[in-house]
Amino acid sequence: MEAVRLFNRALRVLADGPDDVEWITLRARVLLGLAMSEAETGSAAAGLRHLDDALRLTGRLPPGPPQRVLRALVGAQRALVLGRIGRLTEALALFDEILPVLENEADDNALSLTRNLMNRANINVELQRPAAALADLRRCLELATEHGLTRLEGKVRHLLGEQGQLLGDIPGALRHYEQAARIYEDAAPGWLARLRVDQARALLVAGLAEDAARHLDEVLPELYSSRNVQDIAEAEVARAAAAILDNDHGRARELAELARRRFLRRGNERWAAVAALTRLRADATEVLGGTRRPPARLVTGLTGHADRLAELGLRDEAAVARLLAVRLLLRRGDVGAAEELLARVPRPRHTTPIDHVMLLRLCRAELAVATGRPRAALAQARTGFAELSRVRDRMGGLDLVCGTAVHGQELGRLAVGLVLGTTRGHAGARRLFAWQERTRAQVYRYEPLPAIDDPVLARLITEMRQVQRLAQQNRLDGRPVAALEQRYARLQREAGRLGWYTSPWGRPRPVSSPEEVAAELGERVLVSLIGQDGELSAVVVRDGRFRLVRLGGLDEVVEITKQLHADLNALAPDHLPPPLVSAVTASAEKRARLLDERVVRPLADAIGDRELVIVPTGPLYALPWPALPSLRGRPLSIAPSATAWVTAMRRELIDPVVLVGGPDVPGAIGEVRQLRAVYPSATLVDGPAATSSAVLEALDGSGLAHLVAHGAHEPANALFSRLELVDGPLFAHETARLRRPPDRVVLAACELAMSHIRPGEEALGFAGALLASGSRTIVGAIARVGDRAAAEAMTDLHQRLASGISPALALAHATAADPLRRPFLCLGAG
Repeated sequence: MEAVRLFNRALRVLADGPDDVEWITLRARVLLGLAMSEAETGSAAAGLRHLDDALRLTGRLPPGPPQRVLRALVGAQRALVLGRIGRLTEALALFDEILPVLENEADDNALSLTRNLMNRANINVELQRPAAALADLRRCLELATEHGLTRLEGKVRHLLGEQGQLLGDIPGALRHYEQAARIYEDAAPGWLARLRVDQARALLVAGLAEDAARHLDEVLPELYSSRNVQDIAEAEVARAAAAILDNDHGRARELAELARRRFLRRGNERWAAVAALTRLRADATEVLGGTRRPPARLVTGLTGHADRLAELGLRDEAAVARLLAVRLLLRRGDVGAAEELLARVPRPRHTTPIDHVMLLRLCRAELAVATGRPRAALAQARTGFAELSRVRDRMGGLDLVCGTAVHGQELGRLAVGLVLGTTRGHAGARRLFAWQERTRAQVYRYEPLPAIDDPVLARLITEMRQVQRLAQQNRLDGRPVAALEQRYARLQREAGRLGWYTSPWGRPRPVSSPEEVAAELGERVLVSLIGQDGELSAVVVRDGRFRLVRLGGLDEVVEITKQLHADLNALAPDHLPPPLVSAVTASAEKRARLLDERVVRPLADAIGDRELVIVPTGPLYALPWPALPSLRGRPLSIAPSATAWVTAMRRELIDPVVLVGGPDVPGAIGEVRQLRAVYPSATLVDGPAATSSAVLEALDGSGLAHLVAHGAHEPANALFSRLELVDGPLFAHETARLRRPPDRVVLAACELAMSHIRPGEEALGFAGALLASGSRTIVGAIARVGDRAAAEAMTDLHQRLASGISPALALAHATAADPLRRPFLCLGAG
């Protein structure tokens, strides 16, 4: 609003000036500025009226280049305003008319030409004309670098990000966005907020709703203070979309309605229609996630709004509205109407977002189920997962690779549920197992590629280390740490953004076939758990045969697991009063027996007394399996998928041993030098030498790494789970890109085996990052461990490992003595 006031004041000053070329030109340019300010913060109609005044002024100039250029600038500003309120076709036609004029005068108007080429590129992006947009952006970048137009170079790179997002190149889009952000920070900090909104939209396409929400929650207060109505409302729509993915439907409705009203006040009907669709999506998603019959008015609202979206040229959005209506009609049992409406949905284009593509596959599959065609439903699921895999294969960091799984969750549940419901005998169980592998833990089927060094990322990681170490020291000294914690959180967000695109994550491997898994198992037995519609089941693979065992209610098992986990944490300290130890032990034993009765005993005939490989379902990753009576002392491995286990088993083992001792670890477990008696030729990194760089160097190419250091699991961003060393934390993010990660890792003194379960049952954390990057086996605790218990368990474990016993068998012996106070698991291939 301050800009509007100043421009109006300038017009008053110019009201009585001489009627010459300089005065007319200056007054016209003030009107251009006023028009854009009014259009952005108030009324687009008022802005267009100011542009009419400016155009009339140009008629008072003598014919010639100055008049042509000024009229072209007025036309370009009009095109920009029209584009901002959704009148894209008119805007594009105007740009096509005036840009040749500016191109002919490029030497004197490089700034105006670059800016308006960029504005036309933005219109082409919104109209989904990627080739035309790219041609404009390349010319813009050429002009910006040639003429030193730094701010515009940032804008061009920003638009290249939108172009990448349109084409489905999310890592490329995020790379361009970050390049633009670096320019904006110095040259145009006021433009950063808008960039973060677009960055958040790219994260939503990648399925990273939590990250997108954090971005938007940070930037919205800044946008509100700027009063830029268009950007505020677009951010609210994106935040509503993140809320839908997070099942916060009330907030999604509230934000979408706020945005819709803002757009209508601006006269932007296209964006208002998008906001209205977002509200309808929240309603439909909430209904589809429940059990009540969808109301007819919601179906009517979606179908009517789809027609409106189509009229406005929003093809993909109209398709989404119709597809949601199709799902609601099927839920209502109106199969004929659903089939008729689905026929009106056009085939996806190469620019159609992957979440829209997967929604179409889901609707086709659900219709096939409703019309008694299960094979057709599974064919849709199979094709959908192939399409999703092609998108995933292009992703950068681990977060992006696993985030995309959110778009296939419902299709995966449908396929697995369909097969589960018809599973009979060996052949049916084999088929079910194949579908499980197709839908779960995809991040672990990639062979990581060498990392591309990024000095900016390295600087941020180093600064994070320093800040974390300083904060820790301040806590010990009783000094405030709030400012340091805020700085650390900001650095973590920046480093996380860079990790999304610095280099492609990996080369995809094929999903292992049931026969490959059975052959690799040998004498072992694999138990692959399934959580479906509140019921827990397991496919058991033994001696080349597949068997389905139904175990009962899932919710009760999950709840008892949480209670047992709490008991183990309470039991961990070394010097608890005996009455408390007795009470907590009794509680833990009771819950372990309950879990044993519900999960393990129904499998007794199928698993016998063999070594086990267990593939959990998401909520049961934290289950302390060795504490269950039937599994006490039995060798077992916990794997994110059978494919991941097969890949790990085939990794060739090497010999070098590394012993790492971090700072401030109690003497009972902190003295790693005593393991020299077990491993005389081991590399020792402890004391002042145990810095993050020294430990990373020692880990690279090692066969067995024993790590004794405090650590912290970071559920909000699992790749920043950390191991505390002399110079600060060593992050999971860093270990994930070792040239050759250690084959076997023992995490002796912390809970870094804990995982944050992402969509698609992807378990990520410090241990998960090591497994995904190629480590074969991780031994770690999934609950708190007392110092004495950890020391005793580690002594037992390493004596057996050094004798050549496998990690799974060695750990089984080490935990059997006191499984409740030694909650260690063997992750990966034991």
